[in-house]
Parts: sequence; C-alpha cells; structure tokens
Amino acid sequence: MIKPPTLLHAFATVSSITMVSRITGFVRDIIIAATLGAGFATDAFLVAFQFPNLFRRFFAEGAFSAGFVPIFAEVVESNGIKEAQKFANQVLSLLALILLVFVILMMILMPFLIYVIAPGFAKFPGQIEKTVELARVTFPYLFFISIVSLQSGILNALTKFAAAAATPIILNLTLITSVLISLKFNKDEALFLAWGVCVSGALQVVWLMGHLRRNKVSLKFTYPMWNPRVLRLLKLILPVAFGASLYQLNLLIDKILATLVSSGAVSWLYFADRVNQLPIGVIGVGIGVVLLPVLVKSIHKGENEQALEAQERAVRISILLSIPACVGLLLLSNPIISTLFERGEFTVTDRLAASSALAAFACGLPAYILIKALVPGFFSRNDTLTPVKISAFAMALNIILNLILMSKFGHVGIAMATAISAWCNAGLLAVFLYKRKHFVINYNLVRCLICVLLSSLVMASAIVWGLQISTLINGPVFGLEGVPSGNQGARVLSLTGLIFFGIIAYSVSLFLSGGIGSNELKKIF
Repeated sequence: MIKPPTLLHAFATVSSITMVSRITGFVRDIIIAATLGAGFATDAFLVAFQFPNLFRRFFAEGAFSAGFVPIFAEVVESNGIKEAQKFANQVLSLLALILLVFVILMMILMPFLIYVIAPGFAKFPGQIEKTVELARVTFPYLFFISIVSLQSGILNALTKFAAAAATPIILNLTLITSVLISLKFNKDEALFLAWGVCVSGALQVVWLMGHLRRNKVSLKFTYPMWNPRVLRLLKLILPVAFGASLYQLNLLIDKILATLVSSGAVSWLYFADRVNQLPIGVIGVGIGVVLLPVLVKSIHKGENEQALEAQERAVRISILLSIPACVGLLLLSNPIISTLFERGEFTVTDRLAASSALAAFACGLPAYILIKALVPGFFSRNDTLTPVKISAFAMALNIILNLILMSKFGHVGIAMATAISAWCNAGLLAVFLYKRKHFVINYNLVRCLICVLLSSLVMASAIVWGLQISTLINGPVFGLEGVPSGNQGARVLSLTGLIFFGIIAYSVSLFLSGGIGSNELKKIF
C-alpha cells in the first residue's frame, strides 16, 4: 500500500509530468497557429478535434476512473491480480463493443452532426464538407482514448502513475510531428493533424500496453458479460457521467451569456481561463489521480486512520500550493496576459479585459484544487452521487450569479460567479466529509494554513516591490491603461524574474515559519 510519504512523491511525479504535458501542448498550439493561422482550415480541425473530446469528457476521464479504480483495487486486495485482470478483461470487451458501434454510428451521421454543432460553417462554401472529412478521421480517437482510460485506471489502482500521466505528451508530440511532415511534403496540414489525432490514440494504447505487461497485466478480449461487478461499475459511472454532462452544459451557458456582454468577451474569458487552468491541471489533477487508489486501499484494509491521514495530507498539499498560486495570479494577472498574448491583433483593451477576468478566476483557484482533493474521499467509498448533487447545486448557483453579476461587472462578473460557485462546491464537499468523519481538521492543518497565509503575504509584498523595481529599471514594460506593453524580451525577463522572486520569498518564509520542514521535503524527494 502507498503510505503517506509515498503520496507526496507520487504527487510530485504526476505534477511534474503534467507540467511537461502542458508545455508541449502550448508548443503544439503555437505551431498549429503559425502553420494554419486562424481561418477556414483551423476552424474545421478544431471542431473535428473537439467533437470526440466532448464525449471523452462525458465518459472517459473522471467518470470511468471514479467507478473503475475503487472496484479494481478492491478485487486486487481481496482476490488477487488474476481475478482483477478477469474483471478488467470483461470491462474491456464490453467497452470496446459499445464504442465500436457508437463510433461507426457517429461517423455515418457525421454530416448531420456537423450541421448541428457548427451551423455557421454552412455560410462558407466547402467548410461543412471539410469538417465532416476531418471529423471522420478524428472520431475513432474516442475509441482509443477510452481504452487508454481503462489502462490508466489499472495502472493507477496499482499505484503506477507516471506512464498514464505521460499520455497527453504523446498526443502533443504526434500532432507536432504531423504538422512538420505535412510541411515537408507540402500536403494538407489540417488533414495530417486529423490523422495525427487518430494515430496518437493508438500510440497511447500501445504505450500503456507495454507498461501493463511490465506489471504482469495482459488485457485480452473475452465474451462480454454483464456480471455483478460490471453492473456495479455502471452504477458508479452513470452519476459522474451525468455530472460531467451538466458541467459541459454549464460551460455552454457561460459562453452564451458571454456573447451577450460585448464583442470579445468570449475570447477574454477563454484566454484568462487557459492561464488559470495551468495550476489546476498541475496541482489539482495530480492530487486527485494519486489520492483515489491510496484511499481505496486504506479503506478496504480497514486502516481508517491512514485514510484520514492521506486525506488531510492531500488537503494540506492543496493549501500549500494553491494559495500562493492564487496570490501570484492576482498580482501578476496583467503582466502574465501582457507577456503571453499582447501582440498583433490582441490589443491593450484585450489585455486589460483578459487580465481582469484572470484576477477574478484566480480568486477561486484554491477552491478548484480543493475540489480535486476532496472528491476522492467520496469516490473511494463508492459514493459518486453526493459529489454530483453538490456539483449540480453549485452549477445552478453559478448560473444565477452569472445573471446577477454580469449586469454590473460584464464578463468579469461571469468569472466572479465561477469562483464563488467553486468555493460553494469545495465548502459543501468538506462539510459532508467532515460530518461523516472522513475528514478531520487537526492542529497540523490549521498551523499549515496560518503559515501559508503569512508566507503568501510576504510573497505578495515581494512581488509588489519587484514590480516597482522593474518599472523603475525598464519602465512600464507590461503596459498601462491605454498604453501598449513594451519589448517582448523585456516582458519575458521581467515576468520570469518576478515569478522566481515570489517563489523564493514564499519558500523561505514558509520554511522559517515551520509551514514545511526538512522532513516534508525528504518525503517528496
């Protein structure tokens, strides 16, 4: 069983790999933008790529792991790896059969579906047809990535996290390679990208197949049967899949409301959210992936104290990393947006609007990450319904707050509503876990929170001082209201220096205050 010290090391591993994945994804986007630009081919590819991803979000990501990992881990502990492999084979066979039928059906109906999800393309001759062509190439990616989700669940249940965390890197590198090959042979870049998506799915399956064999797991197809374990899996998955569909509906409503605010509001919120998602992906996803199998094994063995300790440690890691990240994004929202996006058609007005949205999103950053740390406390106990109910309530609150706040604060009100509803979600999750005695607020947690808040205050002072020094030396490189940003190189150097300065100030203050000691650092490394 993974004990708490290993929990920290596993989290550090997953987060590091996720960071590499995000960087390669950013490089991928830069290359695609430079090659295709923003027009006919890019729009067609993005719609074709997002279509299978939409179904993946409904099923293959959180929903499947929430149901599969606890059951597989329990079977391993109770009956051994061979019995668990039989269960996995049954799931694989049913999953593959259902997906095969679904993918074929979707490919047949693709012309109609593209008209529904991208009706505006009909105004441009040939764009619907091009999107259909690309979507028929990309849609089988759903088949492969769902198998990858099963393979990842097995590895995570066996506490082998690195290989599964690296799969998005394969997607990014394959797409980059596809673009470069298309340029070399002067071929249709969008079509090569579409094939790159499909091929990357197959490569991810092969990649994880090798790692499964190293762990003495060899998946194979069997006659599909709806046995009690498979039915139990379905019962656990359905509420989470329903919650995922609600989340996607909420995102759609946010976009519709943003279009009512002003021209550019959708883009401002998109760019701000892209930045905000980086710490959520690196910190929150890492915690959620690592914590679930740890809790399942502890609970199954009746080691409730160790389960409580793992849950508390996950919350403590979330606090240690999310609060300073929140403060950093609040203070550096303008420099970050300026450095990343202010060039070409992205104007001073766009920078100010997007940075305001980023500051609002950042206020909810600790809550977004705490949600990732708290939800496994329910899933590990086979309760997928409670988090979905809480999420549905938070989403309803988000829509109401959108309507109230956007009338006064415009697009920033939409970001504020998202942050407030996230805090509501995290708070309710914590209360339910606490009432069920699955989460404790002890001295270590309170002491950690106080030290983090004080150290974040020190970091904030250091960043403000650094901004003043940067302005004195380089002038307003990040621009002012109505004044464009300065030299791109100066912006990059200044922002890098400010981030580094803030991290040093926070780390030293945290160490001196006792928020994290040498023993904790040893547990990570």
